[in-house]
Amino acid sequence: MILGGIGLITLLIVVGAALLLSGPKSSQSTSTIVTDKALLYGPLEDRNSAGSESAKVAIVEFGDFQCPACGVAAPIVKKIKEEYKDKIYVVFRNFPLTQHANAPLSAQAAYAAGKQGKFWEMYDQLYGEQAAWAEKPNAKDIISTFASGLGLNMTDYLASVNDSAGNPKIQKDQNDGYQLGVKSTPTFFINGEMYAEVLSYEEFKKIIDDKLK
Repeated sequence: MILGGIGLITLLIVVGAALLLSGPKSSQSTSTIVTDKALLYGPLEDRNSAGSESAKVAIVEFGDFQCPACGVAAPIVKKIKEEYKDKIYVVFRNFPLTQHANAPLSAQAAYAAGKQGKFWEMYDQLYGEQAAWAEKPNAKDIISTFASGLGLNMTDYLASVNDSAGNPKIQKDQNDGYQLGVKSTPTFFINGEMYAEVLSYEEFKKIIDDKLK
C-alpha cells in the first residue's frame, strides 16, 4: 500500500507538471519596474532605435542575433514597430550569449550597418536568414553578402567588423543588461517592466494598448 501510494503521488506529480507545461502561456513581467532610462536605453550616440523617444510606450529588447528564440521574436517586433510607428519607442541592445560562437560577429555587423543608417535592415536580414549563417564557419563572409546587398560602404563596414579591439558599445549594452538582471534572450522591457520571454503579437498588442490608454 505504501508503494502504491508513492506510485500514485508520483503519477499525479508527472501529470500535473505536464498539464502545467502544456497549458496556455501568459506573459509575465517582473514586479520591479526600471525607471532609469539612461540604463535602459544606453547612450544616445549610435543608439539602435525606432519611433519617437517621447512616445508613451517604450520597448527595449536585449537580443542575440544567433539566438533561435530571438529569431522567432524578430518578425513580431518588426510588425509591432511598423504598426505603431511613433506611438512607441523601440530600442535594441546587444546581448550576445557565450554559447553562440557567431553572436559577437553578428552584433558587430549590425553595429557597423547601424553606423551607415541601416541597423534595422541588417536586423531583419540577420534574423530572417539566421539559418544560413548562425552555425557556419564562414559566417563573416555570408553576413558580408547581406551588407553588400543593403548597399553599405563595404570598406567602412569591413573596417568596423574586423576591428580586433572589440566594441565598447556592444560591451556597454551587455554590461547594462547584466545590471538590469538580463539572463537570457530575448528579454524585453516595456515601460521598464521585464518580460524574459518571446511575446506573441497578441500579447505585445495587449500590453501596448493597455499602456496607451
